[in-house]
Amino acid sequence: QVPLVDSGGGSVQAGGSLRLSCAASGAPSTVCIGWFRQAPGKEREGVASILIEGGGTYYADSVKGRFVISQDNAKNTLYLQMNSLKPEDTAMYYCAAAPYVCWPFFEYNYYYWGQGTQVTVSS
Repeated sequence: QVPLVDSGGGSVQAGGSLRLSCAASGAPSTVCIGWFRQAPGKEREGVASILIEGGGTYYADSVKGRFVISQDNAKNTLYLQMNSLKPEDTAMYYCAAAPYVCWPFFEYNYYYWGQGTQVTVSS
């Protein structure tokens, strides 16, 4: 496994914004890269994913219209712009890369993972 490095988490009030970043320069060739999140007592949830070639995207229903996933291929960096944040968005967020299959958006298709970055949204 080759690790990814995610960052950009923090504490913000409801309605605020954060941008997460994931440095993927150390990862092998992949088909897509995305974000998962996990809150205490809850299962890990796929948030958004993007095809490295072509840019096709997927969003969980809970974040559609609020979050935007993007990539800078020249910098080998993935971003998640998080707007209109809600307390229920509070979780540890992980970037992850899939070498073969992107969808269905299941954890087991994403082989390479970052260490996680904490997002806390207060009301």
